[in-house]
Amino acid sequence: MSKKFANTILIIMLVVIVGLGAVFFYMLHLRETYVDISFGYKPEINMTGRTVSETFAEDLVKSDANVSIEGLEMTSPSEKALLFNIDSNEVLYAKGIYDKAYPASITKIMTAILAMKYGNMDDVVVMEESDFQLEEGSQVSGMTAGDTLTMEQLFNALVVYSANDAAMAIARHISGSVENFVTLMNQEAKSLGMIGTNFKNPHGLHDNDHYTCAYDVYLMLKEAIKYTQFTDTIGLNMYNLTVTRADGSQVSFRLDSTDKYLTGQKELPADIALWGGKTGTTPEAGSCLSLVMQNKNGVPFISVILGADNSNILYTDMSNLISNINN
Repeated sequence: MSKKFANTILIIMLVVIVGLGAVFFYMLHLRETYVDISFGYKPEINMTGRTVSETFAEDLVKSDANVSIEGLEMTSPSEKALLFNIDSNEVLYAKGIYDKAYPASITKIMTAILAMKYGNMDDVVVMEESDFQLEEGSQVSGMTAGDTLTMEQLFNALVVYSANDAAMAIARHISGSVENFVTLMNQEAKSLGMIGTNFKNPHGLHDNDHYTCAYDVYLMLKEAIKYTQFTDTIGLNMYNLTVTRADGSQVSFRLDSTDKYLTGQKELPADIALWGGKTGTTPEAGSCLSLVMQNKNGVPFISVILGADNSNILYTDMSNLISNINN
């Protein structure tokens, strides 16, 4: 092989190496600047046929629509119920958990989430006439237009007493209007994977287009308990609300919890530590209750019952349901 030919081969090899290096550098740069959509919304169909986003599903309980416990039956045919171990993601019980249901005041869990996420608990709020534009007989706190209080006080009235006027004031304060707040509620629901839910108001008073399902209540409650403000409040058996009237005087209202376990009207099963939860009742929704609790070993659980025929059935069935967390 001549020296000239060898030099030619060497030059060709150097050109190839430089070319490959350029290609490698381009691919590396492309990888660094490429927007990876692999973690975006990728629907998958689980065994129930329910669409779930992989983005938020990894730490969530997945379940058949119905999972039985031997000897346990809900009393009311209309009841939807679930019991999930949120430590191990184990399903202990499920009944119609993807079926459409009306949430009543369990809606206020979402209102509470948005109050914590977007609100400032030190903000001062003045109650307005629009906050009391509610159907006759609605659960309200006793406040009147012109009363001044903080967002934290509104939050406590919302969560402990399920005050509808507090829900309206929070919505107005956070978003400027109830309508804008409802849009925010539905956006948050979508981000949590609550595809069986549509909100029409911040309080849960009946609207045919305001609905959810038991599984979505679980999703909502699991999000809410990430906030210390929520877990500190859901366990209160009462709250003293003191507001300043327009004339500068102060007036107080005793607001008892709507959760009969917390008020002692109903007895919890043995060896259960109740964090708290949220109730809801309308003629259309029936009697509803969602709870967070721990068993005797400190393991956390979420339970939900929607659509019980009355309060006595609700608490009897809930006690029978959550008794299984120590089995």
